Amino acid sequence: MGIRKLGHYSIRTGDLEASRRFYTEMLGLREGFRPPFKFPGIWLYDSNDEADFGVVHIIGIDANDPQGLKDYLGDKDEASLFGTGAVDHVAFLATDLAAMRARLHERALDYTERTVPSLGLYQVFITDPSGVTIEMNYPHAEARALGLA
Repeated sequence: MGIRKLGHYSIRTGDLEASRRFYTEMLGLREGFRPPFKFPGIWLYDSNDEADFGVVHIIGIDANDPQGLKDYLGDKDEASLFGTGAVDHVAFLATDLAAMRARLHERALDYTERTVPSLGLYQVFITDPSGVTIEMNYPHAEARALGLA
């Protein structure tokens, strides 16, 4: 499958500022680049190297305009967003997109694909048997070679 390493974990929150303070002031992470998604959020890094796209992604919920988040990651009941229910997804950096897509087709598993704006990443989202969303991040060149981007 070509998993290189855990990419990041994402937390969905209704209080973006409290999460920002916790992760920067308490854990010492640094806020850095985040693509221009249509929902609020913060990407946090453990170094000045942004090549791996951050270690924690905080996903903000805009109560006045939730559609961008719903369109990109799906809807979740805010009442469920506490404890491990706030973990939105787990992400891996990976290679061999063609093999992953072949396995998904062979098993007839549902998945979602997309390109991250401005990052050169191609993502495949799948759901594990316990309902946890798994995000697989592939180099955009692999998607181009397959005619997907």
